[in-house]
Amino acid sequence: MSNSLRTGAELLVDGLVTNGADLVFGVPGESYLAVLDALYDRRDMLRFITCRQEGGAANMADAYAKLTGRPGICMVTRGPGATNASIGIHTAFQDSSPVILFIGQVGRDMMEREAFQEVDYRRMFGPMAKWVAQIDSADRVPEFVSRAFHTATSGRPGPVVLALPEDMLRDHAPTKTLRPHRPSQASPSDASITEIRERLSRAERPLALLGGGTWTPEAVEDIAAFAHANGVPVACSFRAMDCFDNRDPHYIGQVGLGLNPALADCLRQADLLLAIGPRLGEITTAGYSHLSVPAPDQSLVHIHPGAEELNRVYQADLAIMSGMPQAASVLRRMAPVDGSAWAAWLSAARADQQAFFEPTDVPGQVNLGTVVRHVSDTVPDDAVITTGAGNYAGFVGRFYQYRHYRTLLGPTSGAMGYGVPAAVAAKIARPERTVISFNGDGCFLMNGQELATAVQYDAPVVFIVANNGTYGTIRMHQERDYPDRVLGTDLRNPDFAALAAAYGAWSTRVDKTEDFPAAFDGALAAGRPALIELTIDSEAISPSATLSAIRGSGTAS
Repeated sequence: MSNSLRTGAELLVDGLVTNGADLVFGVPGESYLAVLDALYDRRDMLRFITCRQEGGAANMADAYAKLTGRPGICMVTRGPGATNASIGIHTAFQDSSPVILFIGQVGRDMMEREAFQEVDYRRMFGPMAKWVAQIDSADRVPEFVSRAFHTATSGRPGPVVLALPEDMLRDHAPTKTLRPHRPSQASPSDASITEIRERLSRAERPLALLGGGTWTPEAVEDIAAFAHANGVPVACSFRAMDCFDNRDPHYIGQVGLGLNPALADCLRQADLLLAIGPRLGEITTAGYSHLSVPAPDQSLVHIHPGAEELNRVYQADLAIMSGMPQAASVLRRMAPVDGSAWAAWLSAARADQQAFFEPTDVPGQVNLGTVVRHVSDTVPDDAVITTGAGNYAGFVGRFYQYRHYRTLLGPTSGAMGYGVPAAVAAKIARPERTVISFNGDGCFLMNGQELATAVQYDAPVVFIVANNGTYGTIRMHQERDYPDRVLGTDLRNPDFAALAAAYGAWSTRVDKTEDFPAAFDGALAAGRPALIELTIDSEAISPSATLSAIRGSGTAS
């Protein structure tokens, strides 16, 4: 301990710098002005990115966490600022992203009086964060910051929320030594790996399913080596397709929304499922229908970093608590088994995936599948693709091939409005990489104001907006269950190209598929944020079905 005194705000910023933070996403507020002032003295090491709405800021922090593997930092003011930011915290929780949200809070002498914008954040964020606390003493700031980083990154990663009373930030306390955080992860035992090998050697139709948090580029390489050595087919869970090179002959598709029916059959027919990393939740299991509850028909090996997830719904034959780097490393070193027994099974599944990847015919003058395929074929292998939520994202998930890890940023939580802020954060954090943001018309307008942030920080993202004049996913289900009784799902949109130009971005509109390549080239060459509006027929509701075909059918594709 040093005898020098620092304010609570200065100790907070010291802790962020010590733990390797380099970007803070936020909207300024009077409740944490002392922190902003402390950041001023460290602005060469820790940049504050001024966002236009706290939901956008929290989504940026989540995207940063996904992209870098390090905690994304968000700062917002009390009350409305915190409630706006809650959407990003919910996404971070469901997506297992390490995010730390700092909230300015009312002064300690005003609490429990319903003071201006006062909220009890422990009660508000309790169900959607790993840990929620309030720092009531400047002397304990280093302790709380250290715990926040360790909690967010250890086990199953997730968000942490810390409230900062305004007067505490101005109090002085002695400087304390703070070491950088080191995440803690469990590792598989030797006995567990032996059992995996035994089960794999007895299998006839094994399938590996990848996803979840804690992956690293090295872990992705290790798991690919394991798949190659043992001839195992590999699928990826919803929006985790960048965990395995989609061009690899062992890759057989993504298990989530818009699932290939042939892959669904593979899941049901598999006699050994190696679930390495993913939660076996609603989307991954198609409403808990792919696997029987609680005991699956398949032999199930489930590897996950969080003890609370193992055996939560499905009783695994072998449940292993482990981080993905630890598990992938030992699986790579495992003595391989002879995979010839299921070589034909792999070959057929791969052929089904390649056929599913080919764009389909859809109504209208612009085929979104062909557009996505063009982007996939032309951007660098390390290009970052972001999406929000909606039926348009199904085209991206089906027709884009991910080649490297940390090239897909999308919310498994299904939150709309993610694609724009995620792309802005990605370009600021990794300016050397190409960043493409896919958005629906409804999705774009939920956080489209962050286009101003892209312009302000010279982040030349290419934003692609698929405009079909409707909340497509909801309209699809509405027509399926309540045919011809349309209410609330039609949209009257602005001229998106003109809107982008008003922000200072390059922009254009594409009304025919054949015009997209030139427009895309122009956007990439613009040297500033660029937006391409696509005119999409509302009948082209999915790659495999029209709105008319779905109407009253009882099924949606």
